[in-house]
Amino acid sequence: MAERARLRLIVSGRVQGVGFRWATVAEAERLGLCGWVRNQASGGVEILAEGDKDKLETLGAWTRHGPRFASVSWVEEEWSEYSGELAGFKIR
Repeated sequence: MAERARLRLIVSGRVQGVGFRWATVAEAERLGLCGWVRNQASGGVEILAEGDKDKLETLGAWTRHGPRFASVSWVEEEWSEYSGELAGFKIR
């Protein structure tokens, strides 16, 4: 069985108004992750995801470029223990 974890990402750059949240949902669902994504008042995007650690690493790598019209300047990662309290993947 794969190791499970929780990953919180803060993505900075031109990431609002470019479909970043919708693309994140699609990528997370493709990877079989649970969690959510939301815009921040600061102009960034916050993601909280749980699942297999290797899939979370894939999501983290994806956020460094995001969808086509995004321009990512910085991604902050915070790893923690898997809780199992998240279901599905949605936009908040």
